[in-house]
Amino acid sequence: MNIEVFRSYCMAKKGVTEEFPFDEDTLVFKVMGKMFALSSLRRLPAQANLKCDPDRALELREEYDGTIIPGYHMSKIHWNTLLLERVPPKLTTELIDHSYDLVVAKFTKKLKQALDSLE
Repeated sequence: MNIEVFRSYCMAKKGVTEEFPFDEDTLVFKVMGKMFALSSLRRLPAQANLKCDPDRALELREEYDGTIIPGYHMSKIHWNTLLLERVPPKLTTELIDHSYDLVVAKFTKKLKQALDSLE
């Protein structure tokens, strides 16, 4: 998956915005203001960081050794870095969904209601 497809998939999710809060190179995707994905626009090969359940994160790192690694500049427990062009696209979309769902699951009732009210 290339970065354009990754971006399009993230942006199609409900309540998602994109911004550059760290620098002009790091694109961050947030759902209702909470980060669930980020990617460097200059780093090659194309990579993305996604939040992940800690046990699943370890399993993925073992199964996709060198292709899914501990989160670059992130918590190594809760974030993975994917080499986008080497991870199967279906798995990448599943992991984007997983990251998004983990973040949404931690929302307050008020924030969840705000998300649910979006068209």
